[in-house]
Amino acid sequence: MPTYRVSVLSPRRAVAEALAAVAALEAPEVVVRDLAQSALGDGVITVAELTGAPADPATLREHLTAALGPATSVLVTAAPLRRARDDVYVAAVLAPLVTPAALARVVGSIAAAGATVQRVTLLTRQPVVGYEIVARTSDPDILRRAVGAAAAADGLDVALQRDVQERWSTRLVVMDADSTLLQDEVIDRLAEICGRAAEVQAVTRAAMAGELDFAESLRRRVATLAGAPASVLDEVRAVVSLTPGARTLVRTLQRLGHVPAVVSGGFVEVLAPLLADLGIEHYAANHLEIAEGRLTGRVVGEILDRAGKAAALRRFAAELDIPLERTVAIGDGANDIDMLVAAGLGVAFNAKPVVREHADATLSVPNLDAVLVFLGLRAEA
Repeated sequence: MPTYRVSVLSPRRAVAEALAAVAALEAPEVVVRDLAQSALGDGVITVAELTGAPADPATLREHLTAALGPATSVLVTAAPLRRARDDVYVAAVLAPLVTPAALARVVGSIAAAGATVQRVTLLTRQPVVGYEIVARTSDPDILRRAVGAAAAADGLDVALQRDVQERWSTRLVVMDADSTLLQDEVIDRLAEICGRAAEVQAVTRAAMAGELDFAESLRRRVATLAGAPASVLDEVRAVVSLTPGARTLVRTLQRLGHVPAVVSGGFVEVLAPLLADLGIEHYAANHLEIAEGRLTGRVVGEILDRAGKAAALRRFAAELDIPLERTVAIGDGANDIDMLVAAGLGVAFNAKPVVREHADATLSVPNLDAVLVFLGLRAEA
């Protein structure tokens, strides 16, 4: 008998109405294998899997549309029966606004990929609109491509993860600092205060052109600060600002038993007091050399570069006895790529394409607490 997955976007709210429409098929062999509903604005989206329905999908669609009324949008796709090796995955989608049509297209892409939608849940309306879609699939790679393409077409951010019990266990969430936890690039702020902005920008351009690696570019930028009074560090701390949602993200993680951490190519001397205020105990960054109350223009010890960031994530995870599968990394720059790849979930935060290509999920909204949607947390949390 054929099996169909039916996605219905309707102004009606009753599960009974959807079931009644199926019952009206006058086909006693029809079996409803799954049925889930979720409120969506003034309407509801219903996802069902039917076995034994009429063999023609177009006929089934016409029947359901007629039974539920002209204001209803119905999508019917043929689907294989479940197999024992099917796994359950969670797709989190978010954007400043997720329209009903965009959500329906994502749900439809899941059905078209041969997966069964089990549940659609609205997690939050602020600061973004976020949904969690639970689906059963035998081919997560096909599901990932289908959901990613549908989300990208509507400008939605998306993350796909296995729905395992461990995802509710303690997580280590490691953030980059500059342009992630913070809105600023600390080295640029230091250069501005020291009157060395032009020199630092020249080095930055050379690094972006591929002429310098991160470690060498950092050494050259720090060298321009030689002779500046150490008090400039206090001035920088006074002007840098947290990214919107950063404090909410950190406090929520802490309250729910997760561990926030920071791994930065910036400087401990600037970050340590800021992180102490946030209650973040685990962090790694570079050290500026200070002698006789002035910056020497040198970095003390080994520079925390791209590989060093990934190593710090692994070190924190080992110290906290948290498996790498339960780690999350958030960053925006090329020197975050190894860290994003090493983590169980790598999130590219307003990042360039080369970084997004290596991430499991992307965030293109300015709110850092939107990461909570990817962790499956409702707004109430």
